[in-house]
Amino acid sequence: MATELNPIVAEGSKMVTSYGDGLFRFGEDSVAGSILMFPEAVYSWNVTSVDDITVDSFARVIDAADTVEILLLGMGNRLTRVPMEWRSALKEHGIVIEPMDTGAACRTYNVLLSEGRRVAAAIIAI
Repeated sequence: MATELNPIVAEGSKMVTSYGDGLFRFGEDSVAGSILMFPEAVYSWNVTSVDDITVDSFARVIDAADTVEILLLGMGNRLTRVPMEWRSALKEHGIVIEPMDTGAACRTYNVLLSEGRRVAAAIIAI
């Protein structure tokens, strides 16, 4: 069952309007499966569980380090410890990783984006 969100829309930005059933919606657009989100774009992310994640999984985020200060990591339905290897790799580029469940990541992303923060999100579909 999809969870609807009522985001405060930031002009020209991609914000999550609902998630669940393996999908994310952004107004009229949707993406099936896990995603990497940036204010201006959403990309499919080849991750289905936390076990699939490696430092290389964050390459697109690291490539955008000049526009990202916070990476929200939506870990599905369960929160687990983020390996120091991931934290260190991102911190080296000035990015702080904040782990949370997928729903919290969607909601927090919308709030931070509406505040004009330099945020990205890597979110596992549920």
